[in-house]
Amino acid sequence: MDPIRAFLIDVKRLIVKVGTAVVTRHDGRLAVGRLGALCEQLKELNSQGYEVVLVTSGAVGLGRQRLRYRKLVNSSLADLQNPQVELDGKACAAVGQNSLMALYDTLFSQLDVTSSQHLVTDSDFRNDSFREQLSETVKSLLALKVIPVFNENDAVSTRRAPYEDSSGIFWDNDSLAGLLAMEVKADLLVLLSDVEGLYSGPPSDPNSKPIHTYIKEKHQAEITFGDKSRLGRGGMTAKVDAAVCAASSGIPVVITSGYATDNIIKLLQGKPVGTLFHKDAHLWTSVNEVDAREMAVAARECSRRLQAMSSEDRRKLLLDVADALEANESLIMAENEADVAAAKADGYEKALISRLALKPGKIAALAKSIRVLADMEEPIGHIVKRTDFADGLILEKTSCPLCVLLIVFESRPDAFVQIASLAIRTGNGLLLKGGKEARRSNAILHKIITSAIPDNVGDKLIGLVASREDIPDLLKLDDVIDLVIPRGSNSLVSQINNSTKIPVLGHADRVCHVYVDKSANPDMAKKIVRDAKIDYPAACNTMETLLLHQDLSNNDLLKELLAELRREGVTLYGGPRASSLLNLPRAQSLHCEYSSHACTVEFVDDVGAAIDHIHQHGISHTDCIVTEDREVAEMFLHRVDSAAVFHNANTRFCDGARFGLGAEVGVSTSRVHARGPVGVEGLLTTRWILRGSGQVVDGDKGVTYSHKDLPLQTQI
Repeated sequence: MDPIRAFLIDVKRLIVKVGTAVVTRHDGRLAVGRLGALCEQLKELNSQGYEVVLVTSGAVGLGRQRLRYRKLVNSSLADLQNPQVELDGKACAAVGQNSLMALYDTLFSQLDVTSSQHLVTDSDFRNDSFREQLSETVKSLLALKVIPVFNENDAVSTRRAPYEDSSGIFWDNDSLAGLLAMEVKADLLVLLSDVEGLYSGPPSDPNSKPIHTYIKEKHQAEITFGDKSRLGRGGMTAKVDAAVCAASSGIPVVITSGYATDNIIKLLQGKPVGTLFHKDAHLWTSVNEVDAREMAVAARECSRRLQAMSSEDRRKLLLDVADALEANESLIMAENEADVAAAKADGYEKALISRLALKPGKIAALAKSIRVLADMEEPIGHIVKRTDFADGLILEKTSCPLCVLLIVFESRPDAFVQIASLAIRTGNGLLLKGGKEARRSNAILHKIITSAIPDNVGDKLIGLVASREDIPDLLKLDDVIDLVIPRGSNSLVSQINNSTKIPVLGHADRVCHVYVDKSANPDMAKKIVRDAKIDYPAACNTMETLLLHQDLSNNDLLKELLAELRREGVTLYGGPRASSLLNLPRAQSLHCEYSSHACTVEFVDDVGAAIDHIHQHGISHTDCIVTEDREVAEMFLHRVDSAAVFHNANTRFCDGARFGLGAEVGVSTSRVHARGPVGVEGLLTTRWILRGSGQVVDGDKGVTYSHKDLPLQTQI
């Protein structure tokens, strides 16, 4: 759940107001389908223990449609030739109210829900005794699981201009809903409209962006409202006025679409629906309402200041980060334990919880890896190639940062530390979006790491993206963000790949193979297979498929391998051949990522068939062969087209820290830019520096291009 919507956990009593545009169709007739869906949602909430009060508009519009029809039926030809006089609004309200309430009663009765009708006027609320009695009556009805249905009694309203006068205690059903929310001490007010919420411009304009949280100080002057409701008298202006008033009194308000069949349910589940109004919204501005472009531009500016620092100062910054993490270990672990407890309570899978948890000693290990990074050779400005290419012109190809990275990752807070330290070491600005399940862990890590960044660089070097709703906007910023690295599920990586022009570096599925050849050393095979599956089943480099040479089908090694895995609690699934020969349950797919104590077993004819299987069902991550036959091993190593290919070694060795990279931002299966564990080098690019003494091209007249390589250590 988004942190700013955490208040939903405590919601018990809510007011739902449905507008005329939702209640009726464009021709003025009742939108029976939408009303039915609304009543079904309210019935579901009622059965879940929520106390629901409904405020409905639509009576005037419905009455006008019915009276126009009745007038047409009763008119003579001469009457029809005369100008039509506008119908009296109070008469329309009286006729429409009867039809509207009859429909609500029918719909609720079909759902085995009891409703009650309450017609009120502005003058009623001027009587303190009335207000007190109203609250008592509503509370009694709610205790009996009755849904009270309120509407302003326009038929007997004493205001001279009830459709325009806003001088009373309330002046339309939006303000009535806000008033009722305060009177009965509701925990939430939901205003249903014909749009999803507030937008920065007309909702029909593709450049308009949804406003997820309304901040009066920011949005009041920015938003231009359109016309009022096509049938009612309020429109969005009335809803915003009512929402601001209720929110300032301490009642959260959400404006969302009443056209969707489940928006209220989604809202109470904590999903981002509509526009939220809250009395503390202004306090969230710095975290949640920072413009995506502003955040990316700030990271770029900080990156340039970081690059301007001396190598020793950047090294010291990393050491300060490592010290800060160790000094705050107890605070980090406390926040992480809270995340783990919440994930367990929410029913997350064990594999995700395993990735989420920071085990004892993890902070010390992370601090150690940061110090390793700090002591590595300076990566920025490293001369890759020097050439005297013409008439004393010295050309240098040097390493430099990419500049701004966007990393989207799930579950693992330790990834936050690795990515942030690599960004600092390579001089890159960083935007990080972690999974909601690690919200507390990521927040405290961000606070600790950015507090170590000196003022001459700026703590906006590393931006923490608070909401997934900001990701689409960030993915559009191909002019200020240079690389996106998604770390997570296949669906996450695929979605990002399909949503941006920014280069994407990463991998989707995580299906690593271990192939045990017929010449494998039995003891070595058992040790490698066991460790590849058991060491850390949730990791991306764990074994997901065990391939076996067909000659092992009646071999003692096979029995020992399977027995060893079963002793460790591994659930075995079979491919087409193994499921038949070994009586194993059939794997749903040969391209299956378990990330848990489970794996697929399959037989292949030989090493060539193993290679073909890996190419067909793998994802070019890490694959291993266990064999004593050198010729077979070399064939496997040179023909398997994966980022990492091992002989007689566990796939779990495919890791940036183990490779000596200090840390990694992930493992790339891409064939462009970087491949395998991505450390410092994968976050750098190159640029050209030319040193001359007044030379010009002038059509290449008299220019002699020598292209003579120079020693890298030669100083100019």
